[in-house]
Amino acid sequence: MVCTAACLAAAVMRRPALPIAALDLPALAITLAIGTAGGLLGWALSVPLGLMLGSLLTVGSVAALGRRPFGRQVAVPPKLRFFFVPVIGVAIGGAFTPAVLAQIPGWWASLLALCLYIPAAHLCGFWIYRRGGLDRSTAFFGSVPGGLIESVTLGEEAGADGQMLVLLQFLRLILTIVAVPLAFMALTGHAVGSASGAKMVGASVPLGWGDAAMLLAAGVGGFWGGRWLRLPAAIMTGPIIASALLHLAGGTQTVPPAWAVGATQVVIGSVLGARFAGMPPGTLVRAARLALANAAVALVLALGFALAVGPLVGQPVAAAFLAFAPGGLAEMSLIALSLQMSVVYVTAHHVARIVLSVSIARAMAGRVVR
Repeated sequence: MVCTAACLAAAVMRRPALPIAALDLPALAITLAIGTAGGLLGWALSVPLGLMLGSLLTVGSVAALGRRPFGRQVAVPPKLRFFFVPVIGVAIGGAFTPAVLAQIPGWWASLLALCLYIPAAHLCGFWIYRRGGLDRSTAFFGSVPGGLIESVTLGEEAGADGQMLVLLQFLRLILTIVAVPLAFMALTGHAVGSASGAKMVGASVPLGWGDAAMLLAAGVGGFWGGRWLRLPAAIMTGPIIASALLHLAGGTQTVPPAWAVGATQVVIGSVLGARFAGMPPGTLVRAARLALANAAVALVLALGFALAVGPLVGQPVAAAFLAFAPGGLAEMSLIALSLQMSVVYVTAHHVARIVLSVSIARAMAGRVVR
């Protein structure tokens, strides 16, 4: 059964998880196999963030072209991410040290600048989408620079075009995720991500069974605790907090192994790529053209803010740019992890970006849409 991206988003937001028996397990296995092959190819070719981008591009190409390998349409349940994304949160938690915590009060200028960046990026995106012929509701909620599911929910309640709205928000993530590693590779001359050879903090510490059990508990307990506390992006922030407390308390100094982080990249890339299945080519091309313009403007704005605030907060301009780039929380944090670049600083700003983006959208929606 061909599902549009809007149906996929609706399934995430409104429907309970499907029982195992209802899943198309052969299609899932084929999709993950394609994603794994693409990810390994990207890693072998030293593509920036190769495991994730390789799986995304291969699965996305098969889905967008309407191919049905072995008679099955590529499909990955979006909720499969719930079993993998906490791995990134636990890995980020391992970067929390007393020295890093002491730096947080000095980030106020950067967080204040984020309060200016978000409405500026939102306004520019809204203008681009309106010039592109979209109605006010779709243009407004499609240009929210963070909180994909929340933006889609608010937009559909306001009467926006659901399919176009999902496409615009989804493509914002995709284009940013693709552009940022390529930009870093062009500027530094080095691969970013799984092919870069960088090691995370704690990666050199042997992982014993006791350490593995504690990290697993931090991931699972952090996820459910984050949902219970209604934390923003609880799938990431809950495990981050639980892992940070665990590491600061001296419970362990290890982080998830490289293979677990690599598998997470493949799953994230496959989930994102599979969402292209069933999209009308004309709608996809139109949305891609508009989203490309929006992403380009947002990244230029992010670079401008990074140049201004980086020296003020004692962070490299590259780290500040990564903190402002409007990609996904998990994906931007992966890049920061692979670069060993101020991962706590970057992650904190992306959590704040999601909260601020959704809050500003809620506050302004009535006036703009009306």
